[in-house]
Amino acid sequence: MASWDDVRRIALGLPETTERPSYDGVAAWRVRDKPFVWERPLRGKELLDLGASAPDGPVLGVRVADLGVKEALLADDPGLFLTTPHFDGYPAVLVRLDRIDVPELTELIVEAWYARAPKRLARAHQAETAPTTAAD
Repeated sequence: MASWDDVRRIALGLPETTERPSYDGVAAWRVRDKPFVWERPLRGKELLDLGASAPDGPVLGVRVADLGVKEALLADDPGLFLTTPHFDGYPAVLVRLDRIDVPELTELIVEAWYARAPKRLARAHQAETAPTTAAD
């Protein structure tokens, strides 16, 4: 399963990404000062709201493209993805870091980066990473 070292390695491997603490002092990764993934410990009211279903392991906040993507992730794997009322109407999900494998984590982080990166930077990165086809 994934770790904070995996999050850090994947996020910092994306163009123009920086790591710096968020306003509450936990790790956050940003592209041109826009956060796209962050450490997200659950707070008192959230723990009460979630009750017995509250995760006891590390939680990663991940920005998603839109509310439709959020709802799809939550419906697809509620054992992995969750949300709290704090995130109502906001395109982000919470991820149980100790339950996600590294390939799925990589996909989430890259998609979060694309959701927040300026369009020109995202296009340039996409062009650089697009698979090349061999000429016949």
